[in-house]
Amino acid sequence: MVTYTKEQARKFYETMATIRSFEESVKKDFLAGEIPGFVHLYIGEEAIATGICGALRDTDLIESTHRGHGHCIAKGADVFKMMAEIFGKKDGLCHGKGGSMHIADFSVGMLGANGVVGGGYNLATGAALASKMVLKNDTVSVVFFGDGASNRGTFHEAANVAAAWKLPVIFVNEMNCWASTTPYRTTTAVENISDRAKGYAMPSVIVNGQNVFEVYEAAVEAVERARRGEGPTFIECKTYRIEGHFVGDPELYRKKEETQQIFRDTDPLTMFPEYLPEGLSFEQAELDEIRAACKQKIADAKAFALSCEYPDPSEFETDVYAD
Repeated sequence: MVTYTKEQARKFYETMATIRSFEESVKKDFLAGEIPGFVHLYIGEEAIATGICGALRDTDLIESTHRGHGHCIAKGADVFKMMAEIFGKKDGLCHGKGGSMHIADFSVGMLGANGVVGGGYNLATGAALASKMVLKNDTVSVVFFGDGASNRGTFHEAANVAAAWKLPVIFVNEMNCWASTTPYRTTTAVENISDRAKGYAMPSVIVNGQNVFEVYEAAVEAVERARRGEGPTFIECKTYRIEGHFVGDPELYRKKEETQQIFRDTDPLTMFPEYLPEGLSFEQAELDEIRAACKQKIADAKAFALSCEYPDPSEFETDVYAD
């Protein structure tokens, strides 16, 4: 039985609100032509990254997807440097060379977003293998992935070796119902993505991905199991991709009215008071104050990003190739 303090619950809400404010700011600026490259938003899925990363130590590791801003923030990355990175500035986390789809911060255990669908499985599993066999510590690795990415061969390779060698890695499926423009039912035979864990004798659990407390409790159990040397766990978080595949996606493949109704019914920030554990409560004014502070922090982060310089052209290959 997990017990919570009000401060812990407050931190969960603050993290989700920070992710939301960050994504709303990035969306606005990308549509205004201020941000280069492509941007994929995490709006509506904030409870997953927050709950999972809330169960991790600073030294634990995560592998992300191309929709990685939320994971990065939840793991503790500096939002000022994150924003500078997305604007392509040299003071960004990757000196402006990673951008949105390849953002990373090794200092907080965020091994990187990944532009390759399903590209994170083997990186996270490899990190878990290093923890167990080389470093001989109890560091846990987490890989986030969507339902579409679960159809990639890399998933099966990583799941098999993680289970066979009892590696400390957690597979977190953000089951958001869409793989780019394709509904998961058209390409996936199983009812639940986590059904696939059975093929590898891997324990699995399905949680409400909009309830940060339910996600956190599943993560705590999986992390404890991994640290005991008992191997991987599969956590399927039921959610929904509210935004298009990328910012600017015309979304001709679905009805926006239906998507917005789902958002109104399931928004993890709106639903937060209803999901609070017994004995905890927040006045709406408290939550509004947190939202306002997060929004201001992100506005300050954007101002910082705009004040930064772009990398000098002479640094074109710096940080890209090994000496």
